[in-house]
Amino acid sequence: LSASRVENLRLWLESQLAQLPARSTLADAIRYALGRWTGLTRFLDDGRIELDTNPVERAIRPVALGRKNHLFAGSDGGAERWAILCSLIETAKLNGVEPYAWLTDVLRRMADGHPANRIGELLPWAWKAENPVKT
Repeated sequence: LSASRVENLRLWLESQLAQLPARSTLADAIRYALGRWTGLTRFLDDGRIELDTNPVERAIRPVALGRKNHLFAGSDGGAERWAILCSLIETAKLNGVEPYAWLTDVLRRMADGHPANRIGELLPWAWKAENPVKT
C-alpha cells in the first residue's frame, strides 16, 4: 500500500514540476525532494526505518530551542562543556534513563574512586543505579 502511494506521489511531483517556472521556490522544493528520493523512500525496503522523525525531533528540541542561550556560555570552553552536558543528558533520555538520577549517581561513584578501566559501566546504556536517587 505504501509503495503504490509513494510512487503516485513521485509521479505527481514530477508532473507538477513540469508545469512550474524553473526558478520558482516550489520547483526548487520539488527538485530537492526528488533529488533525495532514494533516502526518502528507504523505509519501503527496510522495516527498521521509521517514516516518522518525530521521536528524533523531540529529542533534539531542547538543544535547538536553547541554541541562542547557549551562545552566551561565556567562552569557547564553557560552550564545549555545555555541549557535552547536553549530549550526556539526551543520551541518557534516549536510553530510558532519568538524567538527574544517572548524573548524580555517576558523579558520586567517580568521586568515590570508581576505577577508570570500568568507565563503560557508567554509560547510560549500561548503567545500573547502586543507590537510586529520590527526586
